[in-house]
Amino acid sequence: MVFAATDPTGGAGLQADIMTLASMGCHPVSVVTAITIQDTTGVDEIQPIDGEWVSDQARCILEDMPVAAFKIGVLGSLEAVAAVAEVVSDYPEIPLILDPVLASGRGDELASEEMLAAIRELLIPQTTIVTPNSIEARRLADNDNEGDNPDLAECARRILESGCEYVLITGTHEHTNDVVNTLYNNDGVVRSDAWPRLPGSYHGSGCTLASALAATIANGVDIQEAVRDAQEYTWQSLKLAFRPGMGQYIPDRLFWARDEDAASTATEVDGDSGSTDKPA
Repeated sequence: MVFAATDPTGGAGLQADIMTLASMGCHPVSVVTAITIQDTTGVDEIQPIDGEWVSDQARCILEDMPVAAFKIGVLGSLEAVAAVAEVVSDYPEIPLILDPVLASGRGDELASEEMLAAIRELLIPQTTIVTPNSIEARRLADNDNEGDNPDLAECARRILESGCEYVLITGTHEHTNDVVNTLYNNDGVVRSDAWPRLPGSYHGSGCTLASALAATIANGVDIQEAVRDAQEYTWQSLKLAFRPGMGQYIPDRLFWARDEDAASTATEVDGDSGSTDKPA
């Protein structure tokens, strides 16, 4: 079950989650938390869904169908954070994957400080694995101390203190040759994976990773292998990304279903302004 905001481009948000989960062999059920107006360059407007509607969408499905994992993305409002936290608290046996999307790739704010505090207090303690990028990790770990600039290991430690089981911090925004993604638990580093840094800017890479992780966990894979498999899927989808509009590239979440030679020709990420031949 995915809790997320819509993205009419299909690049991120609920549409990206659904495509990723289906691509990895799951049947996604969805709860709309907000509606956005956006294109591949950024988010223009966000309209939150009433908290009771968020709760009712989820409970209607949960009373009818079994769910193997929860995945949470953009929630849109403080009321939605509280509503989702209350719903998932009734199902503590179901793994919960939290992608704390706090801003768009362009930097458009998607979570207020009040929402951030509620995520820390209400959702993270119930979470199996949190998947922030390094910018989000620093915001989640912020303790309001002037001059405080924790490294990523310290950020992970602080997030884990909030009660989650694992933290996977992705290194896309760090100035390193490779993208280094590190999984932590209360014992420290569990695993660290380095991936060749790809050129270009991508819309929905974090959604893809978190949903791929939810899919592998739902399919019964243990956490360490689920993290590895989800990263592999995400990197391949980014390697074969395409650019349908004037903004960021969109991961090809169905890369495995395409002719290999045609896919490699159509999806080279070379920074030009043209679009690929994939239909929107």
